[in-house]
Amino acid sequence: MPSFFLTHAEVVVDPAAPIESWHLSDTGRARAAAAHRHAWRPGTARIVSSGERKALETADLLARTVGLATTVDPLLGEIDRSATGYLPPSEFEPVVDAFFARPAESVRGWERAVDAQARIVDAVRRHTADGADVTIVSHGAVGALLLADLTGAAISRDLDQPGMGSVFTFDPRAWRATSGWTRVTH
Repeated sequence: MPSFFLTHAEVVVDPAAPIESWHLSDTGRARAAAAHRHAWRPGTARIVSSGERKALETADLLARTVGLATTVDPLLGEIDRSATGYLPPSEFEPVVDAFFARPAESVRGWERAVDAQARIVDAVRRHTADGADVTIVSHGAVGALLLADLTGAAISRDLDQPGMGSVFTFDPRAWRATSGWTRVTH
């Protein structure tokens, strides 16, 4: 059986609020409510989520549907971008491009991609060390960094999700991806 990596669905962007407190939009809630069809199978032992509200809301909707509890792991949190906080899309996208293009550098004070990748890989390995399959609920850049490690590829934005509310499968015992990204449909 596979394990799953699921990203939070669409959010309500509030430039005045801390990014980690953003919540799911109505569309995001509908997509998250359908996640059980894409990011869980009978035998999946646990659902582990980033502690950020948008991921936790996604995980909790999935957990309620399948009858599991959500475990929170702050180490599965999004890339630390507290140095800049919210950036409008026209400014944000070039910074994200640079984050992936120069993984050993801190871009505008953000966490370096290589450091984030090490944090994320360690957390996922810890949650799958007992051999159980899990669903990890986190963030797009986090998934791209994990996917790079699982495939042996260089860190690249080419591995980023196709949109919020996407999932891929992986085999934690063989430590390899078993699919690419797929959007969760509602």
